[in-house]
Amino acid sequence: MVGATALAGGLDLASRYGVAVLGPVPQGLPSFAIPWLRASDIVPVAIGGCAVAIVSFADTSVLSRVFAARSGERVDSNHEMLALGVANLTAGLFHGFAVGSSSSRTAVAEAAGSRTQLTGLVGALVVAFLLLAAPLLFQHLPAAALAGVVIASALGLFEIYDLRRIYRIQRWEFWLSMLCAAGVAALGAIPGIGIAIGVSILEFLWAGWRPHWAVLGRADGVEGYHDVTRYPGAHRIPGLVLFRWDAPLFFANVESFSAVIQEAVEQAPPGVRRVVVAAEPVTGIDVTASDCLADLDRILEATGVELCFAEMKDPVKDKLKRFGLFAELGAEKFFPTIEAAVARHLGTFPSEPTPGPLRTKLGTLLPDTPDMS
Repeated sequence: MVGATALAGGLDLASRYGVAVLGPVPQGLPSFAIPWLRASDIVPVAIGGCAVAIVSFADTSVLSRVFAARSGERVDSNHEMLALGVANLTAGLFHGFAVGSSSSRTAVAEAAGSRTQLTGLVGALVVAFLLLAAPLLFQHLPAAALAGVVIASALGLFEIYDLRRIYRIQRWEFWLSMLCAAGVAALGAIPGIGIAIGVSILEFLWAGWRPHWAVLGRADGVEGYHDVTRYPGAHRIPGLVLFRWDAPLFFANVESFSAVIQEAVEQAPPGVRRVVVAAEPVTGIDVTASDCLADLDRILEATGVELCFAEMKDPVKDKLKRFGLFAELGAEKFFPTIEAAVARHLGTFPSEPTPGPLRTKLGTLLPDTPDMS
């Protein structure tokens, strides 16, 4: 920077060859002033503020994790956001720039040997000194020299190994990062980050819309109940469909939930008396899903099949109580565990043949169940 400044100033590169330079810096410190807004300012300020917030959030969250991983420290994201908010409020009262944890400035500071927060204080004092005593010191500094410093320091932020790892274990996340990078390069920081956020939200909704589900059975030599497609030899309880849905129930996926349960009942061996939903993965439910569950219960009841739930979380159960569905279905249709639901089923329909592995598991619960396997 010193050499480039001396060369640009000595040869007058700015005026003779049009080399972009920093130029004179306004002298003096900013003064306190409350930024009163007119009605016409509200929309552009709100749009600009949201854009700055998105960029600051993305920059800070990524940057803090990268440098914390390098130093083995722990980062509190809430404190990071609180600090940025206070800094921006203060900057707004002094007509300053929007504050963000710039990846370029942080990389430059680290390359220069910075290790503590004292770097920011020293930097602020140096800037204040230049504004007061030497505003023309960097007027001949070429912009290319500044860019070179930033680029050289920021190259260390590229995690090529992590990209290879992400590509190997989760392809869509790799392509999402490539899309974000391409969007920033082609459209700018704000549109690029906006595209990445939008695609991430769509991917989340798609995963919730078409989640994994399974019909469960009892596999030899394995505790618990497992997907019969992954354990082809698993024993299914006669007259019972154990069904697991690995997602919250909400308006976008509840129709699919109802359809696959009815399909599972149709494809099960004849004589289905009860469907038990292993509801531990269901972390939430909305009003639309609650209404659809009531409709599903009526549909199954019309065919002589009872709809029950096992291992449902208490917060989800509390919602069903507020919706009135818990009382409509009846408390007896909610079981604390899958084993309790299976025991109740075998106790209610003792004439159904019981697979051998289940007798070992449930023998103490159902001593009177006849051996019909």
